Amino acid sequence: MIRRSRVVLNAIALGLGLYLSALPAQAALPLAIDSQQIPSLAPILETVTPAVVNISVSGKKVSRQAIPEPFRFFFGPNMPDEQLQEQPFQALGSGVIIDAAKGYVITNFHVIQEADEIKVTLKDGREFTAKKIGEDQQSDIALLQIKADKLTAINFADTDKLRVGDFAIAIGNPFGLGQTVTSGIVSALGRSGLNIENLENFIQTDAAINSGNSGGALINLKGELIGINTAILGPNGGNIGIGFAIPANMVKDLSEQLSKYGEVRRGVLGIMGGELTADLAKAFGYDKQNGAFVSQVMQGSAADNAGIKAGDIIVSINGNPVRSFGEVRAKIATMGAGKVVKLGLIRDGKEQEVSVTLKQADKQQAAASELHPALKGATLANTEKGRQPAGVEVTDVQAKTPAASIGLRKGDVIVGVNRQRINNLDELGKLMKNNQEVFALNIQRGNMTLYLVLR
Repeated sequence: MIRRSRVVLNAIALGLGLYLSALPAQAALPLAIDSQQIPSLAPILETVTPAVVNISVSGKKVSRQAIPEPFRFFFGPNMPDEQLQEQPFQALGSGVIIDAAKGYVITNFHVIQEADEIKVTLKDGREFTAKKIGEDQQSDIALLQIKADKLTAINFADTDKLRVGDFAIAIGNPFGLGQTVTSGIVSALGRSGLNIENLENFIQTDAAINSGNSGGALINLKGELIGINTAILGPNGGNIGIGFAIPANMVKDLSEQLSKYGEVRRGVLGIMGGELTADLAKAFGYDKQNGAFVSQVMQGSAADNAGIKAGDIIVSINGNPVRSFGEVRAKIATMGAGKVVKLGLIRDGKEQEVSVTLKQADKQQAAASELHPALKGATLANTEKGRQPAGVEVTDVQAKTPAASIGLRKGDVIVGVNRQRINNLDELGKLMKNNQEVFALNIQRGNMTLYLVLR
């Protein structure tokens, strides 16, 4: 999906491609696999490429421009605070068929964000209008569905077994050119702290990444999906051989929840913590720096029930090593509520393992932009238990943002939408998922009741 950005990290409509010629020595193809010579990747690609699709989207973006004060003075107090403009847009991306029978296609959230129409084009040239089944902005994943026969789906690899140095192949639609294949290696695993997404546990590759390939497939030499191509690191959105993909195991967990519930029902441990530093590791009798340090355990949480304590170091999930607190957070949050997880711990310098049944995360706080673009810049939270009126409190409003432009203020309590009463974020989110052009928010501001209109 093509976007304008001058930031270093770009999660725009990207295509991760692994480009061998950039590193001919380091990323040379193997001569044989399982004693069988592989002179070409063509046999693998012939079976896999039909599962990768091109995605085109169109829609309208609403821009808001504050009306200068002199105009407001001239036209009187009834003059609106801002002027709304609708601008049509078109964008391109990629996707992967993960279920041929149901016609499920996985892609990035940012590829289909704000789209009114989504078109999916198969390798054989057939084009279909796609239905959005569900999306998750925090992990940048969306699930689409098309009604078509003779589809080819891709198989998932177990990315917990992925190693740095493994060869990888990327397939996507860079710059709208059509299906394109590039190749390279896995450069690093468990990358986080990049501020690309809220939940980060990226596969890093030496990919030649370009606009239009977001949502495309990163596969291994067996033709199995190892990741969904998502972002790049480079100046002005250009490729410098550092790209990122969402691991297939996370994609699988997320897609299962989206297909079943239409949303992601996050699992939660109930801990607070941070990255394991050398000093912390030494202080707690641990001779390595890989792991997640637990600084606090919430009372009554899944972690508390499993016997996890402050000062523990989480070093593995289901027997697979973890590298950072960010990796633990991303994996747990995408597994889904109710999952039983085995955590490897270091406590007092000794290894032990505990089983944890993940609880569902209560939607207590959210970025308002997840609900509506006009609310961007506001932070929402459920009102405290027992407080009247019950509803959704605006805990923060950033200046010069759409939320500030419509008149939303810190301390406002949203108590209704389109004359329907709401008591919490879940109820607010369900009402605002309706594809309506106009939403009227019922606001309680001190002793006043007012309505703010969102378009």
